[in-house]
Amino acid sequence: MKIFVTGGAGYIGSHVVRLLLESGHQVRVYDDLSKGHAAAVPAEALFRGDLLADVRLDEALAGGWDCVMHFAARTSVAESVKDPETYYSNNVAGSLRLAAAMRRAGVGRIVFSSTAATYGNPLKTPIPEDHPTAPINAYGQTKLDFEHALSYYAGAYGLGYAVLRYFNAAGAAPDARIGEDHRPETHLVPVVLQVALGRRDAVTVHGKDYPTADGTGIRDYVHVCDLAQAHVLAMQAIQPGRGLTYNLGNGAGYSVRQVIEAARRVTRRTIAVREGPRRPGDPPALVASSEKIARDLGWKPAYPALEAIIETAWRWHREHPDGYAH
Repeated sequence: MKIFVTGGAGYIGSHVVRLLLESGHQVRVYDDLSKGHAAAVPAEALFRGDLLADVRLDEALAGGWDCVMHFAARTSVAESVKDPETYYSNNVAGSLRLAAAMRRAGVGRIVFSSTAATYGNPLKTPIPEDHPTAPINAYGQTKLDFEHALSYYAGAYGLGYAVLRYFNAAGAAPDARIGEDHRPETHLVPVVLQVALGRRDAVTVHGKDYPTADGTGIRDYVHVCDLAQAHVLAMQAIQPGRGLTYNLGNGAGYSVRQVIEAARRVTRRTIAVREGPRRPGDPPALVASSEKIARDLGWKPAYPALEAIIETAWRWHREHPDGYAH
């Protein structure tokens, strides 16, 4: 198949691109490289462009594509609270421009990278897909807005789609060829490992008064390669005019302090900690129920254990202490 991947030079997108290529698919990566890295994808697959550039999008989509995988987005909860305009411009307006370009090009299938942030403060955990959606930050709201748009496009235009709501992506390719490199880095696992490498003085624990066992936030960590596999399965299951929605997580929650302790065991290094205030827009706990995608598509994480996830990330960071700049 011919797969058009927006944001494919980013963290999750690059791992999906690699799996698609290894599976024999033809891939074009559409990325403005504002957050992604050219070194994360084959040069011949990269087409540099912005979601808001209609002419560039039309040019990139020319030639016939079977499916779009849409990763291009701003993804920081804290940043979205401070600067919602950027999030609505990129995540909503940009996504709608992509959907319009898909219609012009005759592309009828899309896999959309969504988020657990659509649920807001959960009423129960693990969270099933039919849980009420009530985002508490602009990031989650913009993702949910495009989910709603997809459902209307399916009814009006026959678009087939799959929405994948990630919990906390972590880890790296087992061979350490590609991994996680954000600028600035805000995700917990890479920040903790940068401390272990001596690249940071300490990891800041944002909030110690959450209603959890140790007072720190709880998240469900899922390996990036397991996410990639779910994208391929979802793409194959899409039907015209119909939508699929799946959670992607391991079904186990770990607190910030538990992640730090796991990283200490994996790295066998000292990891200093400092305490800071809560970040706006962060719910106390997010843990997935992924029973639906397991039942429907046979998805089963290859990396269910937190320490196994951290081990692959540690290998990447040791070999690439400066990320892709290394």
